[in-house]
Amino acid sequence: MDENKKYPKVSIFKPWRHFKYLFKKPVTHPLETIFTKKNADYLAGEGIMKNKLKFDSNPRTAPDNLRGFHTNDWEKCIGCGTCGEICPTDAIRMVERYDLKDEAGKHQQRPVIDYGRCCFCALCVDTCTTESLKMSKEYIYADSNPDSFLLMPTETFQGQEVTPGYVKTETSDLLDLERVEMPHVAPEERVKSYIEVVRGYSKEYAKQEAARCVECGVCTSSCPVQMHIPQYIKAIWEDDVQGALRIVYETNPLPGVCGRVCTHNCETACAIAVRGEAIAIRWLKRYIIDSAPDDMYEKIFNEPVSEVIDAKVAIAGGGPASLAAAYYLRGLGYKVDLFEERDRAGGVASYGAPQYRIPDYAVEKDINFIKKIGVNIETNKRVGKDITIAQMEKDYDAVFLGTGFFTARKLNIPGADHQDVIGAMDFLPRTRDFARGALKLEDMDVKPRIVVVGGGDVAFDVARNATRLQILKYGKADVTLTSLESRDILPASFDEFHEGGEEGIKFRLGYGPQEVVVKNGKVTGLRVWKCTSVFDDQKRFNPQFDQTQEEVFAADQVYLSIGQAPDYTYMPEELSSKIQIVRGKIKASELGQVDGAPWLFVGGDIFRGPDIISGVADGHRAAQAIDEYLFNKAKKKAQSDYYKEVREAIKFNTPVLTPKQRGR
Repeated sequence: MDENKKYPKVSIFKPWRHFKYLFKKPVTHPLETIFTKKNADYLAGEGIMKNKLKFDSNPRTAPDNLRGFHTNDWEKCIGCGTCGEICPTDAIRMVERYDLKDEAGKHQQRPVIDYGRCCFCALCVDTCTTESLKMSKEYIYADSNPDSFLLMPTETFQGQEVTPGYVKTETSDLLDLERVEMPHVAPEERVKSYIEVVRGYSKEYAKQEAARCVECGVCTSSCPVQMHIPQYIKAIWEDDVQGALRIVYETNPLPGVCGRVCTHNCETACAIAVRGEAIAIRWLKRYIIDSAPDDMYEKIFNEPVSEVIDAKVAIAGGGPASLAAAYYLRGLGYKVDLFEERDRAGGVASYGAPQYRIPDYAVEKDINFIKKIGVNIETNKRVGKDITIAQMEKDYDAVFLGTGFFTARKLNIPGADHQDVIGAMDFLPRTRDFARGALKLEDMDVKPRIVVVGGGDVAFDVARNATRLQILKYGKADVTLTSLESRDILPASFDEFHEGGEEGIKFRLGYGPQEVVVKNGKVTGLRVWKCTSVFDDQKRFNPQFDQTQEEVFAADQVYLSIGQAPDYTYMPEELSSKIQIVRGKIKASELGQVDGAPWLFVGGDIFRGPDIISGVADGHRAAQAIDEYLFNKAKKKAQSDYYKEVREAIKFNTPVLTPKQRGR
């Protein structure tokens, strides 16, 4: 090979070119720091100290072929840590910053970069979930403070423009922002029956959706039961359904239910949702349960309880909070008897939520497992009638109440007492019985024209159930849903609004009912006024109306879904006098122990209000509180018995064994 071509000759004067930089201004950030001993507290947890900085009005930027140093907008950054996970040189670490506000969907930490390790590849920028992390060619050339780069927003700082360096593009963005589409039954097909609307992910689709997760964990803090979400999603991606099932059951004994009707606060907090569509966390949880055969449960949950404890707990009600409490108490070793007034346990999952949203087999799968671990569930046992609270207090060591909100609220307007004005929780259990074949179509008194009052998910449950029954009975549907709230503040989920619209429900939002119009003994319509505001300046519920904008919605029946109330008729007067009930909810400690009755614990609707996943969390907390209460009670009794024996021993001059010597 020609040596001249391999090693080209270089001019002996080439090094002299660098001397031109000797008289040039150094590359710097427009914010120059005044470094003195007096300001040793510079950036010491308080952000930028304005009196210690000055602007450079004419900074010189770095060459075009350099990406620059990093900038991070703390207002956008959520501390997800994806930048540190992807860094090939391990140059980024997440530092706790407790001066930041603790918010759902955000970690109290921010990235710090070790520029001795950084290779300036910009992968951290390409994977940033919020686009808070970028690079700038205007930078502090030398600074020993690791926080300095963190406080420099990318585009501007205090009104001064900052020249961008490397910014990610659509091509370089490493995140998949679009959710894998969930298969749904077509609207024209689903309204003819109670077939489940959402079909569920296949293995291929579930793995594709799981691959979108960056495993940041910001979702976990928003989950009422603190589920290990990143871990079970990773198990799905690795095709480890058994491992995923084990992880799910560590924190949630009703995954089949919550995988379908959970409020999924975790998805609202999802880091990917900042710029794209949230990971389908709820649907992935459902995939695990749907994919796990029954024998897989046997492999995972064949361990006995931690220890058998000689204590019994009674549970009133069979809803999510009660089932969760029973599950965790049994796992702790207690004997648990659960009493449910209806034919089957499940509460709102079995008698409120529609069959097309959560079919019986999904609820039964969760309940059967809870039975299998040893919880005794007695149905058709009404508390207050078949067994009283006084009996429970006498025969059991602790009692948990999770009786729910199943009494419909009524409107105080003319005509609201008509027999064709029906409450949501009077109607929905019957539709559930019809869907499972316990009632016939002729048993369902559904008229040709229906108006549903309410703007929440339950109102949509009523409207969509009524639509199906009308089609089955009359071959067509005529359902109108009206609410005080306009579309922008409608409390119902997007899924309900979207799917309800697909099924033909007519929406007349932003109206308040004033009268159920009755002529010749029959309902003919609902008279409404336009609602101008729902809340006052203090955010209190205080609807205002424009009476000049009056309409009458034609109807043969009016269904009310304006909230539910508890039924405390089972509560004995002696106990009622000891406890406090505030706005329908029993006052108790954070863990559910009732003030005035330490042996009594509560959870679910009658404690925090209607929400399935929060009810599960209540059951978990109450189980812990019951365990602590009974442990302390047993400890006091053991001490009392011991000292009683000591007194007897002294009296009769006999030796005394300590509890430790007796194996206690």
